[in-house]
Amino acid sequence: MEYKLKNKKLNFIIVIPARFASSRLQGKPLIDLNGIPMIIRTYRQCLKVVSSKYIYIATDSQLIKKVCVKEKAQVIMTSSKCLTGTDRVAEVSKKVHAKTYINVQGDEPIFNPADLKLLIKKIKKHPNDIITGYCGIEDSKTHKDPNIPKVVVRPDGRLLYASRAPIPSNKALKFIKGWRQVCAYAFPKKTLKIFTSVRGKTELEKMEDIEYLRFLELGLEVRAIKMSKMSIAVDTKHDVVLVKKKISKLKLNKK
Repeated sequence: MEYKLKNKKLNFIIVIPARFASSRLQGKPLIDLNGIPMIIRTYRQCLKVVSSKYIYIATDSQLIKKVCVKEKAQVIMTSSKCLTGTDRVAEVSKKVHAKTYINVQGDEPIFNPADLKLLIKKIKKHPNDIITGYCGIEDSKTHKDPNIPKVVVRPDGRLLYASRAPIPSNKALKFIKGWRQVCAYAFPKKTLKIFTSVRGKTELEKMEDIEYLRFLELGLEVRAIKMSKMSIAVDTKHDVVLVKKKISKLKLNKK
């Protein structure tokens, strides 16, 4: 089945991958965050920037679908065999035709709408580039946290590498400065075809458990853009507590 909007090819759509199974937090997209499921919070943050007709939630779970349909969100069922969120977006790209696919991870319930606006602005300027977000790290604890992927960017704004290790580092292993990923990406359709052209995860992608390393290993450039520090990706129970406090502080309980 093909999903079309007025029978025209879109410049971009937003895809929010949401799988039920998670090694660290089972059923993560449905975790209650101050009365609202995480996936719905992520969806509503995107809704502050674009119309619902440009947003699709991609899931392999009927439970997640039920919650999203109740919210009147567009849902596309995808395979439970998708290795990563990007593989899930690639599956959506075969059903919904657009030039660029923006991936906002489903575990980003307080994702900053201003960062989404920035990403859309950049894809208009660089329509053929893979683009990802990053922001600064302010403390050693965050820099050393293996649950938080760190990035190193070239002076020209291209991604050099990403790791769960505390990079960049030095002989004294002292924290000087660092940057972490923000889980929002933009993929031209042709790059998703390349991403899924290999069987399984690539070596570094598998070791680091960072999906966009696959692009680097396949020889593709990734443009990195600086975003706000508002984002908190929910990977652990500790993250859930942090996000709940942040939601209360920011008063994000309304649509």
